[in-house]
Amino acid sequence: MYIEYRSISDLNDCIVKNLAKIPHDIDLVVGIPRSGMLPANLLALYLNKPYTDIDSFVEGRVFSGGERTKVLDDKKSGKILVVDDSINEGTALTKAKAKLDYLAEKYELIYAVVYATSLGSKKVDCFLELIDGPRVFQWNMFHHKYMMGHACCDIDGVLCLNPPIDDDGPLYKEYIEHATPYIIPRVKIDTLVSCRLEKYRAITEKWLAEHEIQYNNLVMLPFSTKEERIAWGKHGEYKGKVFKKHKDDVIFIESSLKEAVDIAKTSGKQVFCTENFRMIYPDSNFMFRQKRWLSFKVFVAKCLSKIGIKV
Repeated sequence: MYIEYRSISDLNDCIVKNLAKIPHDIDLVVGIPRSGMLPANLLALYLNKPYTDIDSFVEGRVFSGGERTKVLDDKKSGKILVVDDSINEGTALTKAKAKLDYLAEKYELIYAVVYATSLGSKKVDCFLELIDGPRVFQWNMFHHKYMMGHACCDIDGVLCLNPPIDDDGPLYKEYIEHATPYIIPRVKIDTLVSCRLEKYRAITEKWLAEHEIQYNNLVMLPFSTKEERIAWGKHGEYKGKVFKKHKDDVIFIESSLKEAVDIAKTSGKQVFCTENFRMIYPDSNFMFRQKRWLSFKVFVAKCLSKIGIKV
């Protein structure tokens, strides 16, 4: 399964590139919480308009002042842009329209999204990009019920911060017992795949329960010592094989870019990497392109330095 992915950077680029599709004579941008607040903020910024959320709009408050105020006066157009990040079948939009329906006689409400399916595009006044098929966004990955329910997920570097010490002794044990949470999903994950040793299962399960992390499976390494694990050294390949074995899982969430590339190549499936918040595809030579780009930048810097330009 190919999953369309859009990052916050992609969202920003899409908005900038397609600003002409948005009416410029609007008076206010209203975001549909929670996903719609990000594009609403960006649109308001680029159009130099005030913005708010639906409930604040109903109460007469905008974020530029925070005080209860008359949002529009008689000299303005009366056009309100109501924004969400995306639309599929239109459930969130229908709820928003129901909440704002009584204002339709007073204001001209224009409904817009950044990303729309073919079906959803017919339910809004304007959209910026058409995406059909499975999709996931950086800003909703960890509360996307389907994706997380069909995901393999790393623990260290994703659910909690990476341990600062790995002595396979009391200090390491103490850390993972009280590990600092990092990204905690509020929906169930299918399978947790960790390079922690099997002997730390009880401690790991206790920490997961304390932080209310839901999951179906927990896979850990069967080695007895840290030295065995290091000598083996096939972390990305191991995770990729587990991922491949779980045929119903469509995405792996990994903290290390290097391992993410290995997982993608081994499994033949997509990997979301929290090191750079990018999607790694099995057929993309990501590491090679990164190295080539860095080499090119070094080359350009050297050329510029020869003519007296410092970068």
